[in-house]
Amino acid sequence: MALSSMTGFARSHGASGPYTFEWELKSVNAKGFDLRVRLPQGFDELEAHAKKRAGELLSRGTVYANLNVKRTNAAATVRVNEDVLNAVLKAAALISGKVDAVAPSIDGLLAIKGVVEVAEPEGDEEEDKAARAAAADAFDKALADLVAMRKREGTSLGQILIQRVDEIEQLAKKAEAAPGRKPEVIKAKLAEQIATLLDTTDRFDSDRLMQEAILIATKADIREELDRIASHIAQARELIGKGGPIGRKLDFLAQEFHREVNTCCSKSNDIELTNTGLAMKNVVEQFREQVQNLE
Repeated sequence: MALSSMTGFARSHGASGPYTFEWELKSVNAKGFDLRVRLPQGFDELEAHAKKRAGELLSRGTVYANLNVKRTNAAATVRVNEDVLNAVLKAAALISGKVDAVAPSIDGLLAIKGVVEVAEPEGDEEEDKAARAAAADAFDKALADLVAMRKREGTSLGQILIQRVDEIEQLAKKAEAAPGRKPEVIKAKLAEQIATLLDTTDRFDSDRLMQEAILIATKADIREELDRIASHIAQARELIGKGGPIGRKLDFLAQEFHREVNTCCSKSNDIELTNTGLAMKNVVEQFREQVQNLE
């Protein structure tokens, strides 16, 4: 299965009878899946269809779907509401002798709310039904284009993630070969710290000395962390290779990478290993940022 991004955009157009319509779909990152639909009056029943189809093809991301509909070759009917007009004229006549003003003009009367009524043309039920069906098909087309775009972006993301995993592996190998990890270096460091410990006290506590020696040796050993990083690298490659909606799993792995690299840095006993750990931490952060875009 291919990887998919959570971001994408698609647009489709269609026509049916006197109707022309346009779908616009946009998806952004989100923890779960959500479809938010805006529909004109008379097309409300398409929301159920849209949510069903989108839910079948997408598992994460917030998708905004907007349908614009225009009806052509249908002129609106304009009529004067005579009851309202007569009421206005009557009121004007009542105050004409009390107020020094010019007589109301035609355009002034027509501008009064309620005097002029605009009636939209009555729709044909068969035409409206056919338009809704055609709009549903157009949504499916836009959705397919959105899915295709998300997959194209997912392919690019997969390549970037593999590059980041390769970099993490190279840095882990560099940490493995760091001079500070050589037994003789660790032994010399241990001897130096024990000598310092002995110089700071007049009493020789063999038990404490043993505990300090064990603690120093343990802190200098990052073998477990490097082994776990290698395991995470293998898991990340396997997940990316299988594809599908793996964003959450890779996000968990990114957290685990971060934990192990932080431990390596805290255990570091020389500057080169510290610098390698910091470089690895930077690459892990780049990996995590890209993972946030995956479905």
